[in-house]
Amino acid sequence: MTILANCATKQRRMLCFTGFSLTNNYHNIHRKSLAPITDAGELSFPSNDIGAVRKLLALCPAHEATPLFQHQELENLSEVQSVWIKDERDRMGLGSFKALGAAYAIAKAAAAGPVEGVTFVTASAGNHGMAVAAGARIFGAQCRIHLADTVPEAFAVRLRAKGASVVRSGDTYEASVAAAVQDAAETGAIHLADGSWPGYTEPPRLVMEGYTVIAAEMRAEFAAQDTWPSHVCLQAGVGGLAAAIAYMIR
Repeated sequence: MTILANCATKQRRMLCFTGFSLTNNYHNIHRKSLAPITDAGELSFPSNDIGAVRKLLALCPAHEATPLFQHQELENLSEVQSVWIKDERDRMGLGSFKALGAAYAIAKAAAAGPVEGVTFVTASAGNHGMAVAAGARIFGAQCRIHLADTVPEAFAVRLRAKGASVVRSGDTYEASVAAAVQDAAETGAIHLADGSWPGYTEPPRLVMEGYTVIAAEMRAEFAAQDTWPSHVCLQAGVGGLAAAIAYMIR
């Protein structure tokens, strides 16, 4: 799965853009019950100290940079000057475009003190859960992933193969998030969601911090080629990935 494409029109170069606003980075489950973050003081930004982020990710034995390549077929189909794909499929061997976020957040926790015996809990539609499971396994922690009944069993099988405990929680993604929040409150597990809302920003901020490496890797390659994209297109999801990339490229 490809997660990012960069393009420049044949007619002219344009400003970089992303279809995501940092002020709207809160989870769908709260949209009916909580107001969006509107006070800048409530916002929690990732660190732009890429060296420190990379140092922690280096503790993950499977971590290495992913390829950025030019895609001629897409260039022809879209009639633009050039299209680049940042391919995250093989990041840490997870087949997930969200591999960096939760793995980094758990590495950060492990750097502060042992996490053996600690349980991380989250809701997932699959991708974020894979990163939580991988990070927990690397650093000797446990994890519990809440999946809605609509998530294919294939994802559950992959999660269990990474050592995760999988719990089916409700008919919708929103129900699985509510179950994860309740789980953490009742058991003392660490809730590691990839979306934020008022009063819950630090774990998602760390997840976003892990994603910043994607932008740093692209920047290094474009600088070496002395060429820069005019547009950045990527999945928004609950917002963490889009917010992290937008923060870095702006």
